[in-house]
This record gives sequence, C-alpha cells and structure tokens, in this order.
Amino acid sequence: MDARLSAHFAAREPSVIRLAQIEFARRTDTVEAINVAIGNVSLPMHPAMIERLRTAGEPGSPFADGVVQYTATVGRKETNDAFRNVLAASGLATDGLHTQITDGGSQAMELVVVGCCGPAGSDQSPLMLIDAAYTNYKSFAQRLGRRTISISRELGEDGRFSLPDVAQIDAMMAREKPGALVVIPYDNPTGQLYARDQLVQLARLCVEHGLWLVSDEAYRELHYAGDEAISVWSLTEDEVPGITGRRISIETASKVWNACGLRIGALVTDNPEFHARAVAENTAALCSNHIGQWIFGALADLSHDELRDWFATQREYYRAMLVDVTETTRRLLPGVIVSSPDASIYSVVDVRNLVDEDFDALDFVIWCAREGRCLEDGRHRTLLTAPMAGFYSLPEGAPNPGRTQMRVAYVERPETMALVPRLLAELLEEYLQR
Repeated sequence: MDARLSAHFAAREPSVIRLAQIEFARRTDTVEAINVAIGNVSLPMHPAMIERLRTAGEPGSPFADGVVQYTATVGRKETNDAFRNVLAASGLATDGLHTQITDGGSQAMELVVVGCCGPAGSDQSPLMLIDAAYTNYKSFAQRLGRRTISISRELGEDGRFSLPDVAQIDAMMAREKPGALVVIPYDNPTGQLYARDQLVQLARLCVEHGLWLVSDEAYRELHYAGDEAISVWSLTEDEVPGITGRRISIETASKVWNACGLRIGALVTDNPEFHARAVAENTAALCSNHIGQWIFGALADLSHDELRDWFATQREYYRAMLVDVTETTRRLLPGVIVSSPDASIYSVVDVRNLVDEDFDALDFVIWCAREGRCLEDGRHRTLLTAPMAGFYSLPEGAPNPGRTQMRVAYVERPETMALVPRLLAELLEEYLQR
C-alpha cells in the first residue's frame, strides 16, 4: 500500500504572498521580475547590526571559536533587552512586560494561536481577525487545527478601509466567543493606520468578552500621518479598565530593522502565566537562531535618541515612495482605487471599476508571473504582486472583495518602485485585451 499524505497536506496550496514568485521561477525566458508580492525588505540593517554581522567570527564575539550553541529557549538576555529598548524608544513603558525570542514574528503568531485558541479540532475559542488580515494568521490556525472567524472592512472609493460598527464586532464576539482578537495597528496588508480611539474601543470589547488582545506591531514606527506610536502598550487602565494582563504583542527584526532573513522576533506579554507557558511550549523548538539573536542584540545599549533617528529615517524613506507610487498609479489607471498610504509598507490596488465581473486577480497575478512582459527601461519585465482574496476569511459562497484587489509591497529601491505603476497599467491592459 502506498504511503498517503495527510488531508491537511493534500489540500495545502502556496501562500498568496509566495505564489507569484513560485510561478515565475518556472519561466525559461529572459524576462525580469519586479517582485512586490512579499515584504522582503531590500534595505541594509542598522549600522550596529551590520557591525556585528561583519565581526561575527572575530575575537569578542560568542562565535570566535567556531562554536554555535543553543541559547535558552527564552532567548539571550541581551536580545530580550534589545526588544525592550526598542519599545522604550517609542515612548512605551516596559515595566511588567515579559519577552521571549522567537523565529521571526511567524513563530510568535503560532504560539499565540496555540496559547489563546482551541482546543485543536473544536470550534471553541477561535481566533478573531479583522479582514483584510495578514494571510499567515489563517494559515497557521489551519496548520494547528484552530478555527478563525473574521469581520470585514470595506475599501471605499477614497482608498480607506472602514472598520465595522462597534456593535457588529460586539455581537460577533458574543456569538462566536473567540479566544483572542488580532489587530495590526500599522496594517498589513492595507497600509491603514488604526486611530488610537479605535484601538481603545477594541480593547474595551476584549475586556468585556474575556479575550486576549493580540497586537501585531511588526511595523510600529512606520506611520506617516502623525507622531504618536499606536501600540497596545500605550493603553492605560484609566482608558481600558482590566486591560492589564491580557495583552500580547508580536515583534520582529524583519521590517523596521530590515533584517527579514535573520528570522528573529519576540512575543511580549504583560501576563506572567502566559509568558511562562509560551516559553514551555517553545522548548520543543529549543531556541531561535543564536547568530541572529546576537546581531539584533546590538540594539540593546543604543540610546533612545539614536533609535528614534533611525525610526525617522525609515519613515521618510517609505513615505516618499508610498506617496509617489500611489499618486502615479491613480494617474495612469483612472478609476483605480489605491489604499491610503498611512502606515507600514503596503498598498492595496483595487481595479473593480476597471474590469468586468469575470475578472479574477488571482488569475491576473498568475498570468503576469507565467506570461506577462513589458518593455520598460530597456528591459523586458513583469510584475509580481499578491492577490488579495487570500487575505479574506469569508463564509462559503460569499463574494470576496479580494477578487479585484492586489497587494503591493514597497520592498524595492525607489528607482525600481517607480516602474511599478506603469508596469501594472500596461500588464493589466494587455491581460484584458487577450
């Protein structure tokens, strides 16, 4: 008898943020791809981190003798201190916070799902998402046998995603009894920035219904519409009585620190029991990348002024690109909707006003990866984006707004990102004329 795949494996398809890249890799022609489907930042790390990378094998480093041992599961003290220092540089109090180092933000997400939702195989305590939501939350929940529920935002003609009425969220929490609510204040995939009063309202609902409030703060400090850092750690007991002890944040070296490949993140909580159990759960994974931990640990002793200067530099870099690409896309594709560039490094492009009811962004994205080509800047190029349908969790048969939407990640250098609007316009025109 042949060995059989599990039902989970047999049904598994690539993530929509990797799909275009996988399809393009099968091409045999000389077309070049501009890959804005995944948030794979192409900027250098902070200079202090670069210096540690450069000297990793030299005297004074933990690896000078060529030995790379496990660390404690909770992570190196210095690396934990680095995440706390980064939080403090954003003006956030760190007293009473417990941190553990994870394999990027992704492993922290998995620990959240295991720790807040379940049990596996049941409908109890699902994970609650606000669609459009980062697709990996749904993927990890499926992998771990947990259910997700979601309440959807709508993308208006003005490019803003509107949160549902508080009463709707309240009713869903009462009906579904989720274990945790995930918010992404600097939103992936929408580029939306949560207002502080929105975060306060959601936090109050979490307290009322006995939920964990999970804040994915991978893009904290990448905000372009104000100076205040919106964070679960800025909420006070005066604003949200009972919030202490039910907060969790997901941190990462990937985005603000331009270190996607280090695979270093952190799970932060103000609940000592959750922290202890999360570390215990993660002992099976032994520890996170020791060399990556040491590199990120360079931030532990930097002054808050130096860290804030870095934040400002990153913001200015992305703000200029977001505005330029958004405005150019709207000019080249009259009637297109591009999400408001308020935060993070993403835009959602919605072509619903330009296409008929048979259009499917997934099919368009795959066509661009397999066949699309345009002559730009003297080279034949195509564009890789992420189809948005996979960022929504909807009842079977419900219309999916992602059918006409693509996510664009601002991960290429400015001169390359400047080509994206024209490529998108030309490829879409060619696709529709087939």
